[in-house]
Amino acid sequence: MKINILNLEGKKLKEINLPKCFSADIREDIVAKVLESKKRKQPYAPSLVGGKQHSASGIIRHRRHVWKTHYGHGISRIPRKIMSAKGNRFNWVGAEVASTVGGRRAHPPKVLSMMNTRSINKKEMKIALYSALSATADKNKISKRYQTLEKVDREVPLIVSSVNKIKVKELLTKIKTLLGNDLYSLAIKKKSVRSGKGKLRGRKYKSNAGLLIVVGKDEELKTNAFEVVNTKNLGVTDLARGGLGRLTLYTEQAIKDLEGLK
Repeated sequence: MKINILNLEGKKLKEINLPKCFSADIREDIVAKVLESKKRKQPYAPSLVGGKQHSASGIIRHRRHVWKTHYGHGISRIPRKIMSAKGNRFNWVGAEVASTVGGRRAHPPKVLSMMNTRSINKKEMKIALYSALSATADKNKISKRYQTLEKVDREVPLIVSSVNKIKVKELLTKIKTLLGNDLYSLAIKKKSVRSGKGKLRGRKYKSNAGLLIVVGKDEELKTNAFEVVNTKNLGVTDLARGGLGRLTLYTEQAIKDLEGLK
């Protein structure tokens, strides 16, 4: 499969053959499996000593006819802490159990339930990576992902000669020229305030994935306007973030690096 290499103004420089990984069969089921295994959640749980850190001391014995027992006093048999004592008369209040003030939680979140222990076979990971790369070169997948696009009329994937150490202002101008208004509106990262109660739960903002720029091993590009990934760190989670067919821009050096992909 031949494809054109462009400069940042959108003019054709030369033509090359795409690596075989861009024409692989797209296995959506394996990609979904890999993305599920890569999910990360910060485990959280209450303190192990939560509800047991009271300063008042005293061991209550759950037996009859002994000192410091609450049998025969006409009170419920819940754990108590002794605030003060005089002889065998105690000023005590319920403690530690969930039904008492300052007690531990009844059914707290458990750390083990939040640990993702799913694993993926090496061959499945390879198939998923090839599928994600192939989807970036599939016009139908890109159109399906971006619903505001009626049809992709550009040659994909987009390949440019180089973006090495280019300044951000110049990069934004040239990529807008290269992509056109329709694609540029999808490519630029947008951050907005989330609607609903998620704002109160540590996820106030939400953002789109935007354009992914894949650079070669020896290339460098620093910008917050787009996500930039080096070929040696490129993974399925980058190429398929938000679904297969992400809008992706490759450099010529990145394509050469992907030819040796195993």
